[in-house]
Amino acid sequence: MSMNPGHDGAIAFVDDGRLIYSLEGEKDSFDRYGTISASLVLQAMDMATGQPDALAIGGWPKPLPGYGSQHGAGYFGLDAGVISEGKFFGKQLPVFTSSHERSHLFMVAAMAPAAPLRDCVILVWEGEIGTFYHWQNYGAKITPFHVLTEPGARYAALFGLADPTFWDSGDVPRLQDAGKLMALTAYADGTEPSAAEKAVVEALLNAGRNFEPFEKISFKDTVLYNCGLDSPLLHRAARYLTSRLFGIFRSAAETRLPRGLPLLISGGCGLNCEWNRSWRECGLFSDVFIPPCANDSGSAIGTAMDAATHFGEPCRLEWNVYAGAEFQHDREPDPARWSVQPLDFGRLAARLHDGAVVAWVQGRYEIGPRALGHRSLLASPLTAGTKDLLNKIKHREGYRPIAPCCLAEDLGRWFDDPFEDPYMLHFNRVRTDALPAITHVDGTARVQSVRSRQEPALHRLLAAFRDASGYGVLCNTSLNFPGYGFINRMSELIGYCETQGISNVIVGDSWYQPLR
Repeated sequence: MSMNPGHDGAIAFVDDGRLIYSLEGEKDSFDRYGTISASLVLQAMDMATGQPDALAIGGWPKPLPGYGSQHGAGYFGLDAGVISEGKFFGKQLPVFTSSHERSHLFMVAAMAPAAPLRDCVILVWEGEIGTFYHWQNYGAKITPFHVLTEPGARYAALFGLADPTFWDSGDVPRLQDAGKLMALTAYADGTEPSAAEKAVVEALLNAGRNFEPFEKISFKDTVLYNCGLDSPLLHRAARYLTSRLFGIFRSAAETRLPRGLPLLISGGCGLNCEWNRSWRECGLFSDVFIPPCANDSGSAIGTAMDAATHFGEPCRLEWNVYAGAEFQHDREPDPARWSVQPLDFGRLAARLHDGAVVAWVQGRYEIGPRALGHRSLLASPLTAGTKDLLNKIKHREGYRPIAPCCLAEDLGRWFDDPFEDPYMLHFNRVRTDALPAITHVDGTARVQSVRSRQEPALHRLLAAFRDASGYGVLCNTSLNFPGYGFINRMSELIGYCETQGISNVIVGDSWYQPLR
């Protein structure tokens, strides 16, 4: 049993090389990016297959200023984990701890399809770390090649610089801002940034470790200071920063790393779909793998696998993206207000084609931040207004795109690249103007490919929607209250749908609708 005590907190349980679960602090309507809660600990004990043989704690700094205090082994470092003796409900067992940095390495190495890997390159880029690692001899030798500190924080700082609501002093780049800047990058008009705009970006790239907090006031005399999120200046600068950051890391890979090895990517920057596409197309690596929990939500898995290898197990994990908790039927919908009937895929597809928004819940929730058809809002992609409707329901900014899910066998019909992406981690160019709700302003979409063997219910619905509309594509966005993780209990789901006017609720094979 392993725990990540920091933001995007999680508890993971690994039994004989198999991921039993990874439970995340934000899920079940807790604060986005939240830490472990008491209820999560209780749920983790309930779902465990038995008492653990070992406990593992990921390293993390404590918030106590000035003392250098830390959880476990701390944030940075490649030294092997440390063992101490502890107890779990009276049972003596070893307690393992290793650094947060190592958790990223062992998570992505263990989850890679070809694991255990003798030789590969790992890129960890996130808020603090920006480093390549040559992983050799199944992880017995790890050689770091440092590139740039705080790449994720530098990227998010540009959003804060332009945002008038971000404080001048003492504020830390917000975890959600990197994703918002990724969305705004698409609005760049194609013109070259001015020398003044480039100068701001270069200043962000050349600054020392001063992003937590980010002293925005030091940029007060620049053209991007409080320019607003709808400013073309920000959009051009965002595109330029995206290109420059990738270029810095690509140049380092080209000059300092062996060619032709697999590349594994971990850290929050591994959720940037433009960078992922660029790595896949760069030609430097034999293959590229990014896990669905590339950010710190996968850190507990990594520390578990670091501990497992310490105790002699191979760095290989059998896992499924739907390794979260089961949906909680804590209270059935009021029969005086809601009816229930068996799910009829054809009828539901017709409702979607007529413009309905559907709350869609299946099985266990997804690990990582992306909704992949188990905690989703689904809708037709055929009208542009659907994007605005979904953003209104989710209380999101209008500039943010809505991602699609698509039948894997139909990818080549509607998107330029038939590359299968079941975890929604790459941009693809849309080939038709018939899907406006999922087509971002630059003509791209972050597509989840769906195979029947991986996700049979969603695949069947997509096929039924194709029969109804001609397109095996749906809008797919996360099912959550604003600022909170996925909904995971019936009482909150029904309350959410009543508040937001959602009249079609699917939980497993049951279809709930309000009585008229």
